[in-house]
Amino acid sequence: MRVTRFACASLVAGGLFLAPSSAFAQDTPQALRQEIDQLRKDFDSLKQQYGDRLSALEAKLAAAEGTPAAPAGAQPAPGQPPTAQVPAGAQGAGGPSGALPVYGAAGGSVGSSKVFNPDMAVIGDFLGASGRNTVSPAPALEMHESEAAFQAVVDPYARADFFVSFGEQGVNLEEGFLTFTELPGGLLTKVGKMRAAFGKVNTLHNHVLPWTDRPLVIQNLVGGEDGIDDAGFSVARLIPNPWIFLEATGQVLRGDSGETLFKSSERGDLSYVGHLRGYQDLSESTNIDLGLSYSGGHNASGVVDGLDAGRFRTNLYGVDATLRWKPLQRSIYHSFVGRTEVIWSRRDQFDGLQKAMGYYVSGDYQLGRRWFAGARYDRSDRADNASLLDSGQSLLLTYWPSEFSQVRGQYRRTKYAIGPTANELLFQFQFSIGAHGAHPF
Repeated sequence: MRVTRFACASLVAGGLFLAPSSAFAQDTPQALRQEIDQLRKDFDSLKQQYGDRLSALEAKLAAAEGTPAAPAGAQPAPGQPPTAQVPAGAQGAGGPSGALPVYGAAGGSVGSSKVFNPDMAVIGDFLGASGRNTVSPAPALEMHESEAAFQAVVDPYARADFFVSFGEQGVNLEEGFLTFTELPGGLLTKVGKMRAAFGKVNTLHNHVLPWTDRPLVIQNLVGGEDGIDDAGFSVARLIPNPWIFLEATGQVLRGDSGETLFKSSERGDLSYVGHLRGYQDLSESTNIDLGLSYSGGHNASGVVDGLDAGRFRTNLYGVDATLRWKPLQRSIYHSFVGRTEVIWSRRDQFDGLQKAMGYYVSGDYQLGRRWFAGARYDRSDRADNASLLDSGQSLLLTYWPSEFSQVRGQYRRTKYAIGPTANELLFQFQFSIGAHGAHPF
């Protein structure tokens, strides 16, 4: 724009300086006056054309970025970011920042939105293990996951997010969904493949977990690492009230999650998820996040040769709570995040109804600017045999050289219902390149 404005002014100025010489050559005052009037008309015409084109380009740019266009000649007011940013350490144990859900915005600030090129990032997750575990052994060294993320605003009414995970032996679409942010009624709608809004841990990608693994209750009752991750659509809405932030989410999914959790044998074997979330600031440095969850669908226990002979179902119920403390004056040096989830499973099988329950309790304290210490206690029945109980304890130490890398060590002791007790030392290296958007807060 500056180059165009300068070129236009230079041409007009050049015309003003060159015109008199031709006029003086004619040596008639009347001809000189006519030429000056014509130059003024040409200048006004060029100025009008320049203003009209500049206004059109500004309107087109504003439409692409989903922000209202500023009047011609007026200075735009500073824009407000559409997501509520969270300090580092709020989402994970000092991990990447998160964001509250965006309602009525195209998702992504004006300064960071991309019209033609999406934000792209790659995150590496390298794991190692030592010690002995004969029940659930893990490789001594493995590139556990490499996640490629592609995120961008599609138009003023929607944004798209794709997360592709690469293992050592395969590729998987972890999530890929379109989010509509401007639907009537204040509805936030997602369509595609997504992690279901069941509890807290199920919604998290591996690289934002505060541990190297997932708690036993998630592995035993909620489908393990993949969890409830399926194709479908989701509708969320804020519930206005004068007391707390309250959000209700309903999801309808295809009905295939995990190896044994949900399994569809007919087109109508859908699974359903409901989640109610409440958030409240307790003080300027403390907040609490509470949730109630439900999920139900057909399980695989009655499926024989691809047909569901028994029409057996699994129903999950969950309660989750997260307490965050981050003092304003020392926020980069000290913080605390406490988490817990309690999950009940009701699974129909040929041998009867299995009623299982499990939970975890964890805490992560920030020791310094880059150091975090944590502990976790696990206890869970098994979904297909509720008489079997697993329990475990973990101690963790995490070091963040920067927000783009982390090093973590975890001592894990697991007492299995069947098999010897496992004692392991796990370690993890994570690193990221590119612009990776904030995960849900």
